[in-house]
Amino acid sequence: MILPNKLHITNQLELNKIEEKISKQKAKQLFESGDINRIEVGTFNGLAQIHAYLFSEIYDFAGKLRDVNIAKGNFRFAPLMYLETSLVHISKMPQSSFDRIIEKYVEMNIAHPFREGNGRATRIWLDLILKKEIKRVIDWNAVDKSDYLSAMERSVVKDVEIKHLLQPALTDRIDDRAVFMKGIDISYYYEGYSEFNIEDL
Repeated sequence: MILPNKLHITNQLELNKIEEKISKQKAKQLFESGDINRIEVGTFNGLAQIHAYLFSEIYDFAGKLRDVNIAKGNFRFAPLMYLETSLVHISKMPQSSFDRIIEKYVEMNIAHPFREGNGRATRIWLDLILKKEIKRVIDWNAVDKSDYLSAMERSVVKDVEIKHLLQPALTDRIDDRAVFMKGIDISYYYEGYSEFNIEDL
C-alpha cells in the first residue's frame, strides 16, 4: 500500500526516491542550521520533533502517533492501545550510561510510534542522547547493515548483541559534520534507501 502523501505520488518507487531526497535534505538542514541543538533529548517529544522535521513536507502524519497497528515480518510493534502509555514510560527511562541508553533505544524501537520513518528518526534521537549523556555518538559507518538489522531484531528478547555491536563504534567526534552526514547516508541504507548521497543534495 502506497502511503498517502502531500505530493500526491501514487508510484511506490517514485515516492521512495522523493522521500529519500527531501528528508535527507532536511536532515542536512537540521545539522547545518543548528536546529538539532534545540531538540528535546531523550523523550518521545524530542523524537516527534525530529520526525516532523524530516518528513513534514511529505506526510501529514509526520511527528504524529500512528493510528494503525504495524508489524515487520513476524514481529508486531507496540499495539495502539498501549502505545501512549509505553511512550510516557520510555521518556522517563534512565539514560545515564551507554547500557541504559541502548535499553531505552530498544524500547523506542519496539514502540515504533510513527507510520513510517521510525528507524531513521530514532537513530538521530539515539545519537543526541549519547552526545548529551556520555559525550559520544555512533560512527554508523563502522556498523555493518546485516549485523545491525539482525541484532535489532533479536534485541526484543535480549539487548546484549546490539550493545556489543554499537559500543566499539562509539566516537568522541560528537560535533563532526562528516560523521553526522555519513551517518545519515548509512542510516538510510539500512532501510533500503541509497539513491542519493547527502552531500550531493
